[in-house]
Amino acid sequence: MPTQKAPEVTLYTRPGCHLCEEAKAAMAPVLREFGTVLREINIDENVALKDRYGWDVPVVFIGTRKVAKHRVDVEKFRRQLAEMRSE
Repeated sequence: MPTQKAPEVTLYTRPGCHLCEEAKAAMAPVLREFGTVLREINIDENVALKDRYGWDVPVVFIGTRKVAKHRVDVEKFRRQLAEMRSE
């Protein structure tokens, strides 16, 4: 039986962002459950990303699909990960 690859999860964040820390903490158990590693990107280190997201962080992507902004609904995030994994 082929092994399903865990989808890539990306968190666009910036230093001092309390909502980013809350999102990261909320996602952590689900990421462990799916064996997925979180890739964090500091938007302040990239002018294009800073222009795109400004103060609209955190932003969470699973693969290329934006799944959350500002707050993470844990159950919705779990369903989205499961759906992306089965694609």
